[in-house]
This record gives sequence, C-alpha cells and structure tokens, in this order.
Amino acid sequence: MAQFVDWDLAAATAGALSKSGPRVSYAEATDVVADLRRLTDEAAEHVADYTGLRSQVTHPPVRVVDRRDWAATNIAGLREVITPLVSRLSGDKAPGALTEAIGSRLTGVQAGTVLAYLSGRVLGQYEVFSADPGQLLLVAPNIVEVERKLQADPRDFRLWVCLHEVTHRTQFTAVPWMRAYFLGEVQAFVDASQDSEHLMERLRRGVSTLADAIRDPESRTSVLDIVQTPAQRAVLDRLTALMTLLEGHAEFVMDGVGPAVIPSVEQIRSSFNRRREAGNPLEKALRRLLGVEVKMRQYAEGRKFVHGVVERVGMAGFNKIFSSPLTLPRLEELGDPDAWVNRVYGPAGPLPAAG
Repeated sequence: MAQFVDWDLAAATAGALSKSGPRVSYAEATDVVADLRRLTDEAAEHVADYTGLRSQVTHPPVRVVDRRDWAATNIAGLREVITPLVSRLSGDKAPGALTEAIGSRLTGVQAGTVLAYLSGRVLGQYEVFSADPGQLLLVAPNIVEVERKLQADPRDFRLWVCLHEVTHRTQFTAVPWMRAYFLGEVQAFVDASQDSEHLMERLRRGVSTLADAIRDPESRTSVLDIVQTPAQRAVLDRLTALMTLLEGHAEFVMDGVGPAVIPSVEQIRSSFNRRREAGNPLEKALRRLLGVEVKMRQYAEGRKFVHGVVERVGMAGFNKIFSSPLTLPRLEELGDPDAWVNRVYGPAGPLPAAG
C-alpha cells in the first residue's frame, strides 16, 4: 500500500522541534493540571445550563497535555484518517520503493515541522480523528504562557479557555451524528477529486508549502490550492459553513456565560483579541497559509450568525440547527440569519413553547 506520510518520522520531527514552554516548577505544573481538570468540569455545567445541550454519549475525561503530546495525538489522529483515504486513492498499489521512501519521509518531516509550530500556539482542541466520539485536549504550557503574556487572572483565563473548548466537546457529544458527518465530508472531498494521483501530489505540495513558510514568510502559495474541482469546492463550502457555525457558537457561549462567572472577562477578551490580530510577518504569513485568517473571520461571522438566530427564535429554537445535516446553515445563510430561520421554520417562525 502507498504511504503518503512517514508518520513515525513526523512524530519524531514534531517531538524534536517542539519547544518546552514556559518555566514552571513541578508543583506549579501539578497545580495547573488539577486546575484545568476542575475548571473543565465547571465549564461543562455552565455550557449545558446556558445552551440546553447535554452529552448524549459517554466521552473520555479531558486530557491536559504538553506540546509534544498534543502533536503526537494529532499525528495519530491524522494517521487514522489519511491512511485509509490514501489507500483508496491509490487502489492499494504501491509506488516505486525509492519514490515512496523519499516522498513519504519528506512529507513526514514537513508534517512534523508544521505540527511542532502549531503545538506552541494551540490552547485547546476537541480532537475527533483518533476515536469516537473524540477527545478534549488542553495544552497546559500554552495556556500558562498566554495568561502570563496577557497578565490575566489565571483562574479566569483558564475557565474562559475551558468554556470555548468544552462547547466544542458538547457540539460533538450532544449531537452524536456530528463526527460522522464531518468525517464523511472529508471523505467526500477526496471522492470529488477527478484525478487521485494529482490530488495526492497537491496534498503533498500543501504540506510542503506550510513547512517552507516557517522558513520563508514571503511565500504566497495558499493551502487552498489543493482545491481543484467544482465538486471539491462544494464540499469545502459545506465544511466552511460547519466550522464557522461551530466556532461562532463557541464564541457566543463564551460571551454569554463569561460575564456571570469570570469577573475579568472583558479585559481578557480585549487583550486576547489584540493578541489574535497582532503578529510578526512570519505569523501573518502562516495564518494565511494555515487558514487561521479564515478562522478569525469565522469567529466573528459565526458569532454574529448565532446571535442573530438566537435573537429571533431563542436558544431552544436555535438548537434545531443540530437536528440533522439538513438544518445546518448553508454558506450563504451565515450572513443572513433570517434566511436560515425562514428555511427551517418557515416565514412564520417557530411555534411558541407550550405553557
């Protein structure tokens, strides 16, 4: 079978290049881990009470990880998803030994380089590739580093981060079909390629572009160059709409819960937004290449959409968005909450709740 990435080499590269993080004593590290676990449980109750969504499936407890563990977990997840896709693309035909050895190892180094870079910046993640229903990860060194840079109250900042990430866990565990839908869209993107061999080469180039940009911020190539067919663009539109909804919903919940339980939330939000928008030329180039600029717009656009829908139909009415893939917003509806409400509820809107 063809091997697209030398995953073991990717993990070794990420481990070697990942920085250790801020200086903390063993006692401080132990306290941070315990605090994040406790605040995750606290955030879960706040999110459930505010949204009306509760987990319908059993999920593992939060994992508080360092940068190397975060990278290793993501490599394991990508391996689970990409290996069978590549097998399907190649028809289980092995390439020449030299081609596979050089190509997979080069991509392995490049993938490890990208994940090492990201491992120093991600605060938390709901990782859905490795197992069903997914796993909540909090990257302790990055949380401590950012709270120090922002001079934020540690308890407040940690709970603020937990609210966002727990909302993502809730989205996937309170809506059991969500993970399968997301993975199905990834599969649909591959299936929509007109030329499997060409797609694999473009995917390699995408990974290579990201790795090169870490060394050359003047690079102008975008990872979106892998999109080549109208069918793939249609899938990408659906994925973009989904991710904008999920990110906007998490931001909306943070803003809704925060003032009642996080005394310094306004200062944290203001400082964090300034940090999110700032960056040196390398940071800005990588944001564009990695799609972070798109993600930053998703936060704002998604939050505005969720606010607009909740304003019109209430939180319980909004939650109908999670009824099925058919009730998810379309890309063009994200800027027009009325369009979603009219499509899902009809012009009259939802019926009033029974008294």
